[in-house]
Amino acid sequence: MDLDTVRTFVAAADAGQFQEAAAELAVTQQAVSKRIAALERTLGVRLFTRTARGAQLTIDGQAFLPHARELLRVAERAVASVRPARRPLRVDVIASRVAPSGLMRGFHRAHPEIELDVVWLFDVETAVAAIRSGEIDASFRAVAMPGRPLPEDIESVRVLDEPLQLLTGPAHALAGARSVTLSQLVGHRIWMPGIVPGTEWAAYYDDLVAEFGLTIEATGPNFGSDALLDTVADTPALATFISEQTRLVWPAGHGLRRIPVTGPTPVYPHSLLWHRDNPHPALTALRAHLAASAAGHDAVGSWTPDWVIPH
Repeated sequence: MDLDTVRTFVAAADAGQFQEAAAELAVTQQAVSKRIAALERTLGVRLFTRTARGAQLTIDGQAFLPHARELLRVAERAVASVRPARRPLRVDVIASRVAPSGLMRGFHRAHPEIELDVVWLFDVETAVAAIRSGEIDASFRAVAMPGRPLPEDIESVRVLDEPLQLLTGPAHALAGARSVTLSQLVGHRIWMPGIVPGTEWAAYYDDLVAEFGLTIEATGPNFGSDALLDTVADTPALATFISEQTRLVWPAGHGLRRIPVTGPTPVYPHSLLWHRDNPHPALTALRAHLAASAAGHDAVGSWTPDWVIPH
C-alpha cells in the first residue's frame, strides 16, 4: 500500500475538502483526487462522497481512518528507528562487571545527553555479525583472533589495556605477597571456569599458558563470580585471574587478596569495533571520549599475545 495515498487520505479526511488537503500537502487538487482514487482501487471501496460542502467520509472511509493513522505512525517509528540522530547508540560491553562496562559508564557521565542501549553479546563473531547487520553500533573485543581477521568493513581501535591480578584466598601460599611474577605462578593451580573454547578470551589465556608455562583450569560449570569467589576463598590450593578494573564485592569473612602480577604484567587488550559506514553521531563522540581517556598501550613490562592488533 502506497503511504503517500494513505497520507493524502488522512489529510483529506481531516480537512473535509480535497482543496485544503492539496494546500496542506503542497500538491494540486488533481493530484489529491488521483491519489484517493488509487487508494480506493487498492481497497476496492469508496472512501469519500462528494457533497456541496466538500468531501464526506463513507462508512468504509470512517472504518479505514483509524487504521490509516496507525499506518502513518508505524511508518514514522520505522524511519526513526534507523535515523542515527533519533535512536540510542547501541553498544556491546560483553558483561556488566568488566572494564568495557566501566568505560561506557564514564562516557555516560561525560555525555548524559546521549541516549544509550547497552547490550551483552557472547563472542566476537556474534558481535561482528550484529555490527554488520546494524543491530548494534559498536562492541568492545580483543582482536584480532588467530586465523579470524576482521572483515574489511569493520574498523577497530585499541582503547584499553587492562592489567590482570591474581586473586587468592587467605590461606593460599602467595596470599601474603605484595606482588607476584609470572614465573612464581608456575605450578600453582589457577581456576577460571569462565573460559569458553573458541572465544577471544580463550585464545588470550591459551597464549598466556603457552608463553609462561602456567596451569589454568577451566573445569566445572561456571556458576558466576559469586560462586568463584566462594570457592577461591575456601580452597588454599586455588587462585584465579581477575582484571584490575573488574568490579567485585565479597563478604568480609572471605579474606580474599588481589595481588598485582609482574615480570611482565599480562594485560587484556580491549578494542572498540564499529562499521566503517556507520553515521551515528554519538559513535563519533564515543570514539573521541575513548581516545581522550585511553592509557598507554604496549607499555614496557607488559605482555599481550602476538595476534593482538597494536595501538
